[in-house]
Amino acid sequence: MKMTKKNKKGFTLAELLIVVAIIAVLVAIAIPIFTSQLEKSRQATDAANIRATYAQAMVNYMDGGDKAASATSDAVMQSDKWDKMPDGTKIANKDVNATNFKKTKGKKMICSITATGEVSFTAET
Repeated sequence: MKMTKKNKKGFTLAELLIVVAIIAVLVAIAIPIFTSQLEKSRQATDAANIRATYAQAMVNYMDGGDKAASATSDAVMQSDKWDKMPDGTKIANKDVNATNFKKTKGKKMICSITATGEVSFTAET
């Protein structure tokens, strides 16, 4: 009697469980990294919106013949975590940090320039 080898194709349950466990570990490592990067992108977007508001206020100031001017951002702020902004982030020689902008998420920013050229940023109430 001739013995033939059975050709078994496929994966065993143990192999599948190991692959699923490896994927779960990789996902557990990746999620915090992605969420922190998402927060950084929100902060960068907010800083860009504040810079654009500052630029608009400067245009209004120059067009008005050195009279007081202001501008309001078109976009609402995405983040409250300004204390996480990199050190040295400045707009109009003013530090952008949690001290200047507290609880700004969902609010528009206002840039005001006095007749003497003093720049100030406030959150819409």
